[in-house]
Amino acid sequence: MKKFYSLAIALLLFVPVLVAQEHYTEGPVWRVQLIRVKPNQMDAYLTSLRQSTKPLIEEQKRQGVIMDYKIFLKETKATPEDWDIAVAIEYKNHAAMDGLAAKGEAARDKILGGKQAAQSLGEKRAEIREIISSDLMQEIFLK
Repeated sequence: MKKFYSLAIALLLFVPVLVAQEHYTEGPVWRVQLIRVKPNQMDAYLTSLRQSTKPLIEEQKRQGVIMDYKIFLKETKATPEDWDIAVAIEYKNHAAMDGLAAKGEAARDKILGGKQAAQSLGEKRAEIREIISSDLMQEIFLK
């Protein structure tokens, strides 16, 4: 009888996974930050992204740390508190994110000149933007 209950519990735990896999296959993992830029600071923020973030992300892509990235500019706002820019970073899978801090430090040091320079950049950006959310998303491909 114990074996029957154990088997029943195991089946109940795995059925949702089996049903989910029936509908899609898993793709890459995305880290998406939604950012609200402070009033009259859009030009300064885009300049900062172009001069610092783009070279850093391009270096991470060249090193194989990330697969790709996208930056979106929101054209509609539901409320004044809504986000303005989304920055999306694509990773091959969840395992690609293991040791991400250490992998990122090499690119950071090469492009930005070290930890102190990166912290200074972060402090300057905090004056012109606010991160609304930072979400991890699994891309899926419907069957």
